[in-house]
Parts: sequence; structure tokens; C-alpha cells
Amino acid sequence: MMADLILLLLVSIFIPLFPMSMVFNAIVDKITNCWIRILIFSIWPLTGLMILHFSSIRLPDWLTYLALGTSMLYALRILTLREVNQWTGFLATSLWSLLWLAVIENTSASLLYGYAISMSIPLVMLLQLSAGLEKRYGAAYTGLYGGLARSIPRFAGVLVTVVVAAIATPFFPTFFIMLDLVVATVSSAPLVAIMLLLIWLLWSWAGARLIQGLIVGRASEVDIDDLNTSTVSIFSLLLLVLAIYGIYLSGVIL
Repeated sequence: MMADLILLLLVSIFIPLFPMSMVFNAIVDKITNCWIRILIFSIWPLTGLMILHFSSIRLPDWLTYLALGTSMLYALRILTLREVNQWTGFLATSLWSLLWLAVIENTSASLLYGYAISMSIPLVMLLQLSAGLEKRYGAAYTGLYGGLARSIPRFAGVLVTVVVAAIATPFFPTFFIMLDLVVATVSSAPLVAIMLLLIWLLWSWAGARLIQGLIVGRASEVDIDDLNTSTVSIFSLLLLVLAIYGIYLSGVIL
């Protein structure tokens, strides 16, 4: 029992559960190098899933509600955040904590890894775009500057699509993951399904606020370099792959 508890505490750092979820956000908050952040975001939930995969830990019954509470807490928190990197970190925590529900539903290992990767890719892209904002404007804060749709339209278009992919909008993978979790719990645990829908709504609200704070408004009169066409093509290809995987998931899990 004690060994299971210690292992659960370890895994809850990587597949976030409050209060161990604070470890991830404290680490990424201290790191300023974009590429190190990207590396951490890429491997963090996969590390937790691999520990679970190679262990025989028994998951307690209350884990579902702790995971939901963690996700809800961070979904509420991103409504008030203005710094894009911190916003991305808190959204990651909210997203990844719901992997516990998929684990409890006995989802296959291959699908779990696919869930984690497809959740993380838009976040990694958003980190790269945030670094682009810092390079162009010196900081990545909503409300600090606006009108990106006019001043750097290609950047703005990619940013909006990446945020839309991150917050579980059709036809991206997280949409079908959330839909599967809601369908799986709506009859057996309606409270869980309601909480999932509320978390989903909070993500959408926070995403809309982020987009509004960056895209809408009066454009800066300073001449800022937009994304070049090759970079736009790379982002577009990644988003297309995500959409294709989302359509694939729709046939596998629904």
C-alpha cells in the first residue's frame, strides 16, 4: 500500500494531480529557453504513462475526482492569465490530468501514448509562437499589444489555429478524446460527464480570451516581420497531421 502511494505521488508529477501538479509549472516557469521548454512539454506526460505501464500500481477510487478537480482548477486559472507561456503550462496541466480518466477506463497503451502526444503537439507549437512574440515585441502578454491580424496576418492565422487545436475543437484529436470520455461516463457517472463538459467550456472561454487579447485591436504602427511561407507551411503540415489523426481517432474510439 505504501509503495503504491509513493509510486502514485511520483506519477502524479508527470500526469498532473494537485498538489504535485505544481512541480511541473514551477519548473517551466523558471526555464526561459524555448527549446528546453519544448523538450519538457514533449516528454512530460509520456514519462508518467511509461512509469504506469511498467508498474502494477492499484489506482484508488477517488482518483477520478482528484483528476477532474485538478483539471478544473487549472482551467479556471487560465481565464485570468495574460502571459502566453504560463497560460500554455496551465492548459497543459488541465489537459494532461484528464489522462487519468483514460487510464481508469482501461484505454490501451498505444492509444494513451497517442492521446498524450496529440494533446502536447499544439502546446509545443504555441510555445514556439510565444517565443516568436517575445522576439518581435519583447514579451508575450495578452493586452500588451493587439491587432496581430493586421500587423502580422500569417502569424495571427497560425496562432488562432494552434489555439483552436489546443482547446479541443473539431476536428483535432483532443476533441474526440474529450467526446469519448464524456460518452463513456454520461450514463454510469453523470457528474463526471458534467464536470468534463464544464472543463471543456472553460478551455474554450480561455482560448477565446487569449485570441481576443492578441489578435483583436488596433495594429501596431511599428513594422514587424511576419512568419515566412516556409514556417507557415511547417505549422500547417503539423496541424493537418493532427486533424488527420483526429479523424482517425473518431473511428477508433467512438
